[in-house]
Amino acid sequence: MNSDLIAKRREQMFPKLSAAQIARLEAHGQRRNIRAGEDLTEPGKRPRYIFVVLSGRLLALLPNPEGEEAVYAFTPGDFTGEISALRGSAGYVRIQAIENGTVIAVDAETLRQMLQTDAELSELFMRAFILRRMGLMSEGSADVMLLGSNHSADTLRLREFLSRNACPYRDIDIESDPGVREILERFHVGPEDMPVVICHGTQVLRNPSNRLIADRLQINPQVDDDKAHDLLIVGAGPAGLAAAVYAASEGLDVRLIDTMAPGGQAGSSSKIENYLGFPTGISGQALAGRALTQAQKFGANLSVACEACRLHCDTRPYGIELADGSVLRAHAVLIATGARYRTLEVDDLARYAGAGIYYAATYLEARLCQDEQVVVVGGGNSAGQAAVFLAGLCQHVHMLVRSAGLAETMSNYLVRRIEESPNVTLHARTELIAVDGEEQLERIAWRTGSEPQEQWRDIRHVFLMIGAQPNTQWLSDCVALDARGFVKTGSDLGPDELAAAGWPLERRPYMLETSLPGVFAAGDVRVGSIKRIASVVGEGSICVQFVHRTLRDLAAAAPGSA
Repeated sequence: MNSDLIAKRREQMFPKLSAAQIARLEAHGQRRNIRAGEDLTEPGKRPRYIFVVLSGRLLALLPNPEGEEAVYAFTPGDFTGEISALRGSAGYVRIQAIENGTVIAVDAETLRQMLQTDAELSELFMRAFILRRMGLMSEGSADVMLLGSNHSADTLRLREFLSRNACPYRDIDIESDPGVREILERFHVGPEDMPVVICHGTQVLRNPSNRLIADRLQINPQVDDDKAHDLLIVGAGPAGLAAAVYAASEGLDVRLIDTMAPGGQAGSSSKIENYLGFPTGISGQALAGRALTQAQKFGANLSVACEACRLHCDTRPYGIELADGSVLRAHAVLIATGARYRTLEVDDLARYAGAGIYYAATYLEARLCQDEQVVVVGGGNSAGQAAVFLAGLCQHVHMLVRSAGLAETMSNYLVRRIEESPNVTLHARTELIAVDGEEQLERIAWRTGSEPQEQWRDIRHVFLMIGAQPNTQWLSDCVALDARGFVKTGSDLGPDELAAAGWPLERRPYMLETSLPGVFAAGDVRVGSIKRIASVVGEGSICVQFVHRTLRDLAAAAPGSA
């Protein structure tokens, strides 16, 4: 674990419990005698308990390719565990007794309930768990290795999936890492197999899908798929996460699914500076991680690498069919799938996706183009945030916008920063018209205004930030959409549309409710939504009160109800 982080924040990462705090914990757990050499948790397995040390000593061992590294010794008053204990995912360290002693074992579900009721212990445990996972992420010495090339789109995909899901891994560039030859020989893989993920020193996965990675690393919690949840949220962006926090904190059984990771498009933002309460800014991934941990503290479950393919709207509870053919059921559904990145109609553009063409500007993409010239296409806030971020790492940033300037589409503070950045050039009334290269992007062309001659530049990295289109293709004919594919809700649904949809109730749809009773939409996927994080977070939280009403209506209509 990162020794610098431990040195700076040791008291928060590994706080000592008082006698009174230990007494309260013992009321929720069981005493257990331990023997020297006994393993209490193992890496790659879901931890069933966290342990409070009463006597003896425990050692946290972090696996790596060379064996195991001791990272911390737990003595009386210490407790084990990190975010895995709340998420229901596999852990990354071995906890081993190095002396005979006694511990209090608290199981994961009891721990979650305690964190909801004991404010003092909740703050102490949550801060420690978050910081410990941060330490694991920054270590770069986990027993999960990703071997790949910086020029590979699939390598970037896997880096993004692991990083955004806060999975510690060791990143090995096969073109520059000095120890790569030995690793390739040890695991009998070659450049033609790349990218390769090696799990726990034994499992070799050649260019695996995100779903396979999620399964092998046990990223997702174990949830009963036959159970009908109170609320199923499709999409774990800001709207979905907000709904999960409020619904779970109010006692609802909440399940989230997402194709990638928590955060949605906001999760790929390098820095958000105009979100209430964060005057120095916060990265989209950090914001999403905090929101997810908050939701999981209250009992919500998130499953990633789960793609919704169809809404079964002809039965109640409703069913969401996934890409693997399984069906999840719920009494109420929130559509929070946001939008897909919009692309340009430029020949061969898709060929370079992830190999020179990017739709996010995080540290993963930025390190591929450090000290080079880059292009950002777009004039909205996402484009502005990307340009400012990249300007700090790249030689020069060219911004291409179709309009005459940025004032009408971008927040003023971003416009001013761009104007004051010496290595950012705004090209107004300019369009990207051509891309070229062999296996990766090597050069591009743009045209300005009515000039007939295009300008070719040897630029290898282009960031497309030109907005998005709604991710609603999986909804079939279940809910009413507008001409552009956005979901209609509440007052946007007219009498004719409700009649055509067969609206069965005397009341009109609630705010944020679609043309299907008990199915809601929030965030960028909804007609008329304001494309700001604060706004979609508000929609996600507001939606929960109408979910409660829907569940009460169902209970009242159930056979045998009073």
